[in-house]
Amino acid sequence: RCENLVEVYFQLQQQVMAASTELGPELLPRLLERFNEVLSSLVKSSFLVEKQPPQVLKTQTKFQASIRFLLGPRLLKAAPKPYVVRADMVTEKQARELELSNYSNTLSESTGEILHNTVALETNPTSGNCCANFKNVLLKKIKRCERKGSESVTEEKCAVLFSTNVTLTPSNISIHLQVLSLPIVVIVHGNQDNNAKATVLWDNAFSDIDRVPFVVAERVPWDKMCDTLNLKFMAEVQTTKGLLKEHYFFLAQKIFNDHSASPEDFQSRHVSWAQFNKEILPGRGFTFWQWFDGVLDLTKRCLKSYWSDRLIMGFISKQYVCKLLSMQPDGTFLLRFSDSEIGGVTIAYVMRGKDGSSQVENIQPFSAKDLSIRSLGDRIRDLGQLRNLYPNIPKDQAFGSHYNKEQTGKD
Repeated sequence: RCENLVEVYFQLQQQVMAASTELGPELLPRLLERFNEVLSSLVKSSFLVEKQPPQVLKTQTKFQASIRFLLGPRLLKAAPKPYVVRADMVTEKQARELELSNYSNTLSESTGEILHNTVALETNPTSGNCCANFKNVLLKKIKRCERKGSESVTEEKCAVLFSTNVTLTPSNISIHLQVLSLPIVVIVHGNQDNNAKATVLWDNAFSDIDRVPFVVAERVPWDKMCDTLNLKFMAEVQTTKGLLKEHYFFLAQKIFNDHSASPEDFQSRHVSWAQFNKEILPGRGFTFWQWFDGVLDLTKRCLKSYWSDRLIMGFISKQYVCKLLSMQPDGTFLLRFSDSEIGGVTIAYVMRGKDGSSQVENIQPFSAKDLSIRSLGDRIRDLGQLRNLYPNIPKDQAFGSHYNKEQTGKD
């Protein structure tokens, strides 16, 4: 489609030149200048990031990216040698200035040092695509900006600016091409990864397409947050079984610290970035996102098949578990994600005391490390006090397909 527009442009330009004597010495230069502006705008818009750099980028770690110039095969085929695309780190402020200038300004200073940051822009003879493939780029170091108030380094967004200068044939017009990557959070240590992912998730989910880089709302409707958490959960765990209404209700109670509101009450509320990943949950040492991300990681690594079979209730409070199980027969159990630990799953079950009263017990949460030693299914098989998965499914029927065949002879 871009090439068709260019062909129309050159046809119009030829028609204007053919009628140059009729147009006169005043109108012709103005028309030609306008033609050049249109061509420049079209060419700049066809310079794209085809493969984005990682949005959480660790220093001293190699990464890949690729740039595609849609009009390259048409406009650069007569170039004497390949043009070179350069990659530079830019701050949010620099990205904003470039956007406001409609990318007519050039970068004055890179905000970080990138190794192997120049790649030839070449046309692939097989596919016919004009691309610059960055394969071994490495961000050596980053210059941090001055932050406002309680803002942390993992809330600081930057981007990679890809740029090159090309001369178009046959018009012989020189154009400076620039394009920004998606926003990136740069980390220097693995323990920053969790909070960096929160910044990226919030930006990707809640920013407008046409925005000043990298402005995003501080508060968003709870129902939009539910959609985001659901999509993130299914994508990370790689399951088609998403979150349910009762899961959203539990998550709302957790993030808003409100156990008196109804599910309908939460629908009209807005959740803030601070509630998502700045404020520590009451009585805990972590934020809502840090807890939710721990659940994601555990489920992805150890519980995917159990979750997909709907054997894990997961997002449910300890208090509600007691309400569900207290009237059930001995040995009825269910699985929920731990409230007190990041990345833990626990088994709650009911047993009768000597006086005949029901008592709900919670087994110490299992971590990903625990479940890598012995699977959840085999642990459930081991525990004789567990009989029926809530409401009344015999455990061997529910979990039998998840049992591992025990080794014969000496273990």
